[in-house]
Amino acid sequence: MKTSIFRLALIGALCSAAMTATAQDIQERTIRFGHLNNTDHPVSAGVQKFAELLAAKSGGKLKVKEFPASQLGNEMQQQSGLQGGVQEMSAPASTSLAGIVKEFGLIDLPFSVTDFGQADALLDGPLGKALIAKLPEKGLVALGFWDLGFRNVTNSKHAITKPEDLAGLKIRVIPNPVFLDTFKAFKANPVPMPFAELYGALESKAVDGQENPYSVILSNKFYEVQKYVSATNHVYAANIVLVSKKFWDKLSPAEQRIMNEAADEARSYQRKVSRETAQKAVAELQAKGIQYNTIEPGEKARMQQIVKPVIEHFTGSYDPAIVKLYNDELSRIRK
Repeated sequence: MKTSIFRLALIGALCSAAMTATAQDIQERTIRFGHLNNTDHPVSAGVQKFAELLAAKSGGKLKVKEFPASQLGNEMQQQSGLQGGVQEMSAPASTSLAGIVKEFGLIDLPFSVTDFGQADALLDGPLGKALIAKLPEKGLVALGFWDLGFRNVTNSKHAITKPEDLAGLKIRVIPNPVFLDTFKAFKANPVPMPFAELYGALESKAVDGQENPYSVILSNKFYEVQKYVSATNHVYAANIVLVSKKFWDKLSPAEQRIMNEAADEARSYQRKVSRETAQKAVAELQAKGIQYNTIEPGEKARMQQIVKPVIEHFTGSYDPAIVKLYNDELSRIRK
């Protein structure tokens, strides 16, 4: 009997010690989380959900302070901030990472996936993990991918119903080689430009159009300076949740675990919000006066043919092992 009581007491003492150690492993921290979007955008909804989950899991010790609407700078400035350790987190479009890990350009290859199920399978699976594994040596840690949506072209000149309609249009694109070459293939004039400068460029007619998911088009009021939105669905876009490695390395294993758990749970929520928002955005854009059109399957097939040389060019310049993984994953998810 005494032995049993002793064992119970010992187990209780060990459990108590473990709980105390865990509590001590979580320090009071404020995490500056910057992004490019407005507070009515699904990325902001993801940040807010992540903040809520992180606070709950850490007993209120890990706090997130959101800096939306490019308050901490454009894509590249925030990336530098993370690498330098002066900013803790951001959630840029994954395209912005192609400058430091060029294989991230695989995500941007046109017409790779056709629906959200395929997109999630590609990014949450072995390919996404292989790309994320390349980031720590660049001073970044990634906690997964959020939904941004399928990108579509807007412009002030005319509806895009066939590839030829893009010819000659000055289209703002993300400063990314895949996007530049994709629109060059359509004989457009792609103009690389930070997102924060885009509205002004559209308003002043410095560029004719741009390409973004519907929720971004709506949230940033591009309908005020654009007449047409065309459902090109030319690439699926994702945001990637990034943490400064300098900050990450300061965290205890318990804090890192909590960060990962909160990010995983926030991802499901953010994707749901983002996709519901995209569905509503088309009707809202039309109500704001922008003209919307879809593209006939035959013309979409022609667009896919036109960009095949772009896909071949880039896959030929990437790490062959990652390219093989990408192609294997596309075969798997398209079944």
